[in-house]
Amino acid sequence: MRGTLVRLAESVTKRPLNLQEASATLIPPIPLYRRLLRAHRHIPPEMRSLGDDYVKAEFRRHKKVDNPLYIIGFLSQWKFYLDQIPKGPEAARFEGRKLDPMVFEKMSDEQIGQLYELMHVTKDVWKSPEDLEKMGSDSGKGGESS
Repeated sequence: MRGTLVRLAESVTKRPLNLQEASATLIPPIPLYRRLLRAHRHIPPEMRSLGDDYVKAEFRRHKKVDNPLYIIGFLSQWKFYLDQIPKGPEAARFEGRKLDPMVFEKMSDEQIGQLYELMHVTKDVWKSPEDLEKMGSDSGKGGESS
């Protein structure tokens, strides 16, 4: 009993809790996966379906990774993303956020290409079905020559 009390006392510090350090703790993959999908329940339906599909695909893609450093990086980035998702009533009005320029500079050419494709796909999510149909018919006219 005494050993437990000593350990508990050591865990209590006089300095205030640093939220960034506290949120940096890793969550095991399956609970993290579940928390991500639960967090997506509160964002707009279009963003939710895109986010859920992306989370599921990424976790499937990284299921058999053995490199511990890669796993830690993967889990920590998804935990960081989870912390960025708004909770409560403001989640319904969530429209994303700007990409940090430092992150952008560290990306490879392939990652920049994927980001560019993602940007165009996400822009189409917010268009009405009529606008998408009009875009499809306009692109069909451009390919014909008389």
